[in-house]
Amino acid sequence: MPRNACLCDLIQALDQLASVRGLSPDCRVPLTSFTLFSLQLLQDGKIEKLEELVEKYPCAFPYWVGPFQAFFYIYDPDYAKTFLGRTDPKSKYLYKFLIPCLGNGLVNLEGSKWFQHRCLLTPGFNVNILKSYIKVMAHSVNTMLGKWEKICGTQDTVVEVFEHINLMTLDVLMKCAFSQETNCQISRSSFIDILSLLSLLATMIFMLKQRLNFLHHHDIIFKFSPQGHRLQELVKILHQYTEKVIQDRKKLLKDEKKHGNTQKRKDQDYLDIILSAQAENGNSFSDTDLRSEVNTFILAGHDTMAGSISWLLYHLALNPEHQERCRQEIRGILRDRSSITWDQLGEMSYTTMCIKESLRLAPPIPSISRELSKPITFPDGRSLPAGITVVLSIWGLHHNSAIWENPKKQLPFLQVSLSFPGVCRNCIGQHFAMVKLKVAIALILLHFKVSPDPTRPLVFLHQIVLKPKNGVHLHLKKLP
Repeated sequence: MPRNACLCDLIQALDQLASVRGLSPDCRVPLTSFTLFSLQLLQDGKIEKLEELVEKYPCAFPYWVGPFQAFFYIYDPDYAKTFLGRTDPKSKYLYKFLIPCLGNGLVNLEGSKWFQHRCLLTPGFNVNILKSYIKVMAHSVNTMLGKWEKICGTQDTVVEVFEHINLMTLDVLMKCAFSQETNCQISRSSFIDILSLLSLLATMIFMLKQRLNFLHHHDIIFKFSPQGHRLQELVKILHQYTEKVIQDRKKLLKDEKKHGNTQKRKDQDYLDIILSAQAENGNSFSDTDLRSEVNTFILAGHDTMAGSISWLLYHLALNPEHQERCRQEIRGILRDRSSITWDQLGEMSYTTMCIKESLRLAPPIPSISRELSKPITFPDGRSLPAGITVVLSIWGLHHNSAIWENPKKQLPFLQVSLSFPGVCRNCIGQHFAMVKLKVAIALILLHFKVSPDPTRPLVFLHQIVLKPKNGVHLHLKKLP
């Protein structure tokens, strides 16, 4: 059976090779370079390697991971429009590696099951719910700013801000989603350490499985490897934690009902919303489904928010004129207060433009992939058959010099990005993330001036989410 499976893989690989080699020369990486490019792109995750390819091949390039798997990278706007206008499923080859960590939540689901979960979870992100989160968000940001004040005093001090922002965003998520007071910004609990390690390890394993040692692509082989054993241990701890959170809340709701306190609490959190959805839909939304969505919200939301806020601060540090204009706008709206209202967020027009431009320069999710369910023909006439995995490089699209005159320069009035990607499957938490970005940057700029540390420039790593290789180091100066 394994021999027959390998033979089938080889035949499929030869078909894919014929397909991708049929493209015209200006859109093709030579076959002899596939292995080299795969190793460079996937082993160290350096953005520079991708940018070299985008510069050399303006619309797309193919590459191989191991002997049996062909990918086709695209980053041309016309290609992207055609690709996003379809309903192809997510790549089984790539997204299945996230299942041990996340379970089968929105990130991994397809078809009617995805649609059902999406409909059940959407009420957790309506406007009234988001409004109730603003005060919680502001409190967590102010806790972080208090730490910065103690570190900096009245001096201009270099601080590695990503670690602080990482904990602050996790604090926000645990409060808004589960009403959990972890005190993670003040004292590091064992759960916070585990969560950070799990996120790091999941990224490492995701990269490992795409490298040239294709044997690690097979679940059984990987399961008995040292990395597989470690992942199972960490996933078990995470699942035990989330299961306890869910069961404790169920018990609380049951006790409230038992004692006749059936009136809804004033501020429902995300867990309240999805538990209500489960109660209304019975067996169609199981405890396993519930746990998967909780895990997805924690891990996916935490990493992307921490990165987005950090990149925004860094870009404003590099562009002091935009930073000062944002600060003046914020001061005019908040009048030096440390609290924010929903209506005030809507008045921050220039700050919002800078946020969106930062998301173009550093998209938190640098790429998405789909496995073609049927052939695709791009506007220039080039075609690919069903079965090919197409990767839309959002980073490549946002930094393609064939599109942007100066793709590295921050130009707030551009406001064009795919940072919350997917025409048919857009990010369910995008409005939550945008509110969080506005609250964080408003309070930070109100209290601190930020400038870059020229000795430690930001180096991005292209992983599941965009990561800093060596942290984000900025000069912080407390404002009077």
